Order: sequence, then C-alpha cells, then structure tokens
Amino acid sequence: MLKIAVFDEEHEKDLEEEINHFLAELDDNQVRDIKYSVTLTIDDDGEQLYCYSALILYSI
Repeated sequence: MLKIAVFDEEHEKDLEEEINHFLAELDDNQVRDIKYSVTLTIDDDGEQLYCYSALILYSI
C-alpha cells in the first residue's frame, strides 16, 4: 500500500529537519519518490515570503 506525507515550512532548514526526522522512521526501500517545491510571494508590506514544501510517497 502506498501513502503520502506532506511537509510545509517557512524555512528550508526547518523542512530539512522535519523530513529527516520522518525518513529516520522508514526503511530505505519504503521511499518511492520525493517532490520538492519552493514558492515565493510578496506581502502587502513588500516583504518576501517563502514556502518550502515536500511530498513523500512511501510504501507501508
């Protein structure tokens, strides 16, 4: 059976920590794919806002 896990963080280091923690619980052969995305937007004050996200497809 396949499952997904979705991670979403404001900082890339936070995303890295969350994913590494999740992957530590899985065997290497369980991970099927990882999709990574970065989104940038500008708020009303002109500040750049980043969103770092990842989707992990894994088997159980």
